[in-house]
Amino acid sequence: MTASISRGAARQKRHDRLRLRVAGDTERPRLAVFRSLNHIYAQVIDDSSGRTLAAASSLEPDLRSAKGTKSAEASAVGRIVAERARAAGIGKVVFDRAGFRYHGRVKSLADAAREAGLEF
Repeated sequence: MTASISRGAARQKRHDRLRLRVAGDTERPRLAVFRSLNHIYAQVIDDSSGRTLAAASSLEPDLRSAKGTKSAEASAVGRIVAERARAAGIGKVVFDRAGFRYHGRVKSLADAAREAGLEF
């Protein structure tokens, strides 16, 4: 009999496998994305020191009051995190999609961050 694992466990397994190759350092920190059912979060992380250098989420007051689709919110989060990273002196990052498919909100966030000046 085969055992099936939950979607969350499968995503976590993909994330663990992805993190074997993707790591952020001081030159190129990691842009980590987490997508929940209703919100999206992004952080720029330096894994060598374990510090978060810039962060943004759809829970921020400016974005929370705005009406629109979840993809539009993800684009706004991508622009904000890119602006904050550029203000912190970061131009290049490594993209960590955290086991999520590069599609929909994750893709919208990445495209908006690229347009705002981050390279990955």
